[in-house]
Amino acid sequence: MTGALPTVAVVGIGRISRPMVVRLRRAGHAVVVTNRTRERALDVADETGARVAGCPREAAESADIVIVSLADDTAVREVYHGPDGLLAGLSPGVTVLETSTIAPSTVTSLVPRVLERGAVLLDTPVSGSVELAARGELTVLAGGSRTALDQVRPVIDVLATRVLHFGDSGRGSVMKLVVNSLLLSLGTALAESLVLAERAGIDREAAYDAFTRSAAAAPFVLYNKDNFVTPRDAPIHMTLALVAKDLTLVNALASSVGAPMAQLEASRALIDRALAAGLGEHDGSVLAEFLRGSR
Repeated sequence: MTGALPTVAVVGIGRISRPMVVRLRRAGHAVVVTNRTRERALDVADETGARVAGCPREAAESADIVIVSLADDTAVREVYHGPDGLLAGLSPGVTVLETSTIAPSTVTSLVPRVLERGAVLLDTPVSGSVELAARGELTVLAGGSRTALDQVRPVIDVLATRVLHFGDSGRGSVMKLVVNSLLLSLGTALAESLVLAERAGIDREAAYDAFTRSAAAAPFVLYNKDNFVTPRDAPIHMTLALVAKDLTLVNALASSVGAPMAQLEASRALIDRALAAGLGEHDGSVLAEFLRGSR
């Protein structure tokens, strides 16, 4: 790595990766950003002083570490390949941190392609909210070389307070889907329970306060209070469309290993009904609003 601090490229500027850029710049890193919708890259560059690259290749050419944060497998594959793709810009010694929530098979298919460039790819999806990202308190679920992971810990530690390593490439992505399976089921149950309390005559905010003061007070419940209690005023954490995308990935993983997923099937049925009602671009907590209008 060159210089006192490694230069970091961030490919894909979304709800979680944007505060990552802010934290990296505050920590003194030179940061290069690129995004398919250029306005997002320009916006975070205006705030932080990051440099904007015209394409993933250009972003990777000047980087010691590349963080990729994209919505789905299709976007990831498109970013890596082609004359202006990420692979074309990688130099020997670069480490790629693939933080996107994608199929483990997508990760493992990219590992040898990155290795051909003399670089290393680690799957490092993160768990946590936008607020946790802003505070640098994410959890990294890592797969790939432990040695490579240790080498980039100074950068990861700017973004996360916990780094959990699960072994070979793809295992971090497996664990992200497992964690999301639990969280997405929890989100469905949270929506159902809140509406149940309301219909039984309990004030919405009082009911949610009880959730946060009981055995149900998981971090997911705590940081989603505004989204469930005052949904029209709260920021989007994760759209229902992305929730559905993740459930599809979880289902594919479960099918590949023969794991029964009765809860997933029930959650997916409800989510599909909400998607059919046109709620895909709302926060996942919109399920409570959807249930309030159902009988």
